[in-house]
Amino acid sequence: MLDVLIYDTTLRDGSQGEGISLSVEDKIKIARKLDFLGVSYIEGGWPGSNPKDMAFFQAMRDYPWENAKLSAFSFTRKAGVRVQDDIIMKSLLESGVKVATLVGKSWDFHVLRALETTLEENLSMVGESIAYLKDKGFEVFFDAEHFFDGYKRNPDYALQVLETAAQAGADCLVLCDTNGGCMPWEIAQIINQVRSRSTAPLGIHTHNDSACAVSNSLIAVQNGCVQVQGTINSYGERCGNADLCSIIPNLELKMDLKCLPDGKLKHLTEVSHYVSEIANMPGSNNQPFVGYGAFAHKAGIHVSALLKDSLTYEHINPEAVGNHRRVLVSELAGLSNLQYKAQELGIDINKYSDETKQLTKKIKELENDGYQFEGADASLELLLRKAFNQYEDYFQLKNLKIILEKTVDNEIISEAMIKLAIGSEIVHTAAEGDGPVNALDNSLRKALYDVYPEINEMHLTDYKVRVLNGQEATAAKVRVLIESSDQHEKWTTVGVSENIIEASYQALVDSINYMMMKRQLFAERTKRLEA
Repeated sequence: MLDVLIYDTTLRDGSQGEGISLSVEDKIKIARKLDFLGVSYIEGGWPGSNPKDMAFFQAMRDYPWENAKLSAFSFTRKAGVRVQDDIIMKSLLESGVKVATLVGKSWDFHVLRALETTLEENLSMVGESIAYLKDKGFEVFFDAEHFFDGYKRNPDYALQVLETAAQAGADCLVLCDTNGGCMPWEIAQIINQVRSRSTAPLGIHTHNDSACAVSNSLIAVQNGCVQVQGTINSYGERCGNADLCSIIPNLELKMDLKCLPDGKLKHLTEVSHYVSEIANMPGSNNQPFVGYGAFAHKAGIHVSALLKDSLTYEHINPEAVGNHRRVLVSELAGLSNLQYKAQELGIDINKYSDETKQLTKKIKELENDGYQFEGADASLELLLRKAFNQYEDYFQLKNLKIILEKTVDNEIISEAMIKLAIGSEIVHTAAEGDGPVNALDNSLRKALYDVYPEINEMHLTDYKVRVLNGQEATAAKVRVLIESSDQHEKWTTVGVSENIIEASYQALVDSINYMMMKRQLFAERTKRLEA
């Protein structure tokens, strides 16, 4: 039995966020993932508003939901139109769902100015629409739009709207902070006043325009709301909706309220990242609970304490939400950071050895030169293994030449010629590319393929350049970060130089060597296990 019902509106309210455009297939994938997470309701969209949403509902008509119920969103009937004749009501019936969320005006200002109808007609629109759907066998939630703003200006009318919805049979009255401007103490005070006048189940729907959406949702639950509406990763119009990725763990871990089926909370980070990938939105590194950096530690004194007890600098166990602890090595790092990182990699080092102290000093010097190891774990691992004699390069550069040619018809041709030593063999080859970095990558791959054919399984997935000292203009030093991947993992490497080609070469070579090293370590580990 759940204490709080999670109502996810990522597919409807979340898709109204700037830069988000979900296809029908995108919506299907996200819906399945949300059902896997175990939310109680998934708002699929507004079937009367566009063909895409109706296509989604038709596609999911016979889907075997494991945990969630699919809900359709709509306004109440239009002013002056009989409910049975309203096109939007007909679209709800055609959607095939049995849960509907109707939004209606609860602020008299909106009724008079936005709808341009009377307060009495608005009450009829709310009551008749809910009663009509209840008669058709729907579970109906009523979203009281702008409720808190409306209550602060005309509490009698706002409460009259709620009473009308309850009498018509609404299963939950959802109080909406639509403009996102309320403070937590206002939310608590008004909900308590509503509860003194109504026994109907209450829900909460908040927006984040004052950065209080999560706090307002939690305090609403604390004061009696049993349904929370929100979106994954806070997606939504303007500043976004309440972030379910913060609300859910706070409810379960801090307020001891059950809102997901047993064992599902540990999948929260996975779902957050999955939705951001499908929505093609960059994840927020410092997003609470699920961000890549949510449990990242950089200061040496913090890491020293973490080695003794993780509770010293973490409010929960990262694994509880499917995340993990990360220790960063940078110019702010101490010996404890290096020791922790070495332990992660299975490298046995003496914290107080001269070699470790020298390596810490070297890392700080490299960071001062522009290297950034906290964002390039693969380059850091190579640096560590080299320092402790656990690694040798798989090839050595003998010569590299890059030619860039621009023709009279503006065609640009890039060619890289490279000479490598691979063991006792010298390989000399050349390749063209779309640009100098692509040509360099192609030439390296061509030279290495005969000895290391697995290089074709590695792909460059991201390439970033940062100018470090812009005042030097075209002579400025640059930092290149390259993200690569194979079928097993992603990794990032770094290079720094005044020459962008040299910086790119450093990062590319590290990326290739990292993949070779990982393959070798895996093969050695497998061989030991088989023995």
